Amino acid sequence: MRLDAHQHFWNYTENADDFVWMTDDLGVLQQNFLPADLAPLLAAANMDGCIAVQAREVQAETDYLLDLAASNPVIKGVVGWVDLCAPDVEAHIEPYTDTPALKGFRMLIHDREDADFADSAEHARGVASLAKFGLSYDLLLRTIHLPSAIRLVDSLPDQPFVVDHIAKPKMDGSDWKAWQFGMQEIAKRPNVLCKLSGLVTEADWSAWQAASFTPYLDTVLEAFGPERLMIGSDWPVCTLAADYQTTLDIVSTWAGRLSATEQAAIMGGTCAKFYSVS
Repeated sequence: MRLDAHQHFWNYTENADDFVWMTDDLGVLQQNFLPADLAPLLAAANMDGCIAVQAREVQAETDYLLDLAASNPVIKGVVGWVDLCAPDVEAHIEPYTDTPALKGFRMLIHDREDADFADSAEHARGVASLAKFGLSYDLLLRTIHLPSAIRLVDSLPDQPFVVDHIAKPKMDGSDWKAWQFGMQEIAKRPNVLCKLSGLVTEADWSAWQAASFTPYLDTVLEAFGPERLMIGSDWPVCTLAADYQTTLDIVSTWAGRLSATEQAAIMGGTCAKFYSVS
């Protein structure tokens, strides 16, 4: 099974105020992106489905994505949002216990001013509640957040985690050593996987070169191994710098030197296993 492990849907027309991160320089994203828009792109790329990931920090986002999944078979799973810092977080999660399309949750760690938010007491307590419900957690990080994320992971060795967008290193190389060290360290924890996504939007949107991503992809391949890596488009955010197929081609072309089994893992097998997609 070939799966896009990371993409988004939104109805911007009706919910513009919820997208506080969508500043004017991201104007191309200030429109609706729905399953009907992605379906032909998935088909053209020979992808069997996708994982829809939250883009708004409101619990209504979870319900919205689950509603889309119920009527669009290409959506194989949903990573929703809930306030994991809320003292009654379990009461907010419990209504979804009989919703198999919900695979996990995510908070926007990389937008927090506190670089140590990941293992802050309130957040760690909320993430710790996920295992009870059999849910995963997507770690949305930048390099500066990796130390805190590692401490969080160490406190929850049985919780499944996946690092989104290879932790968003600065593609000018300015944080290379810190990023490389952090990713090598977090990869030592067997309950942590990594998404090969979000690359083009961390580079120069108009002048990126596929070859510039190779050292980063090689690093995570060596650290995690192909069985813990999964391809993701980050569509439609990727359209700031590249179209859907071109974005996927960065990873699929790079992975072409690997064995057929290893490529199959990266192109969907790992995602299917992690998010329990059949």
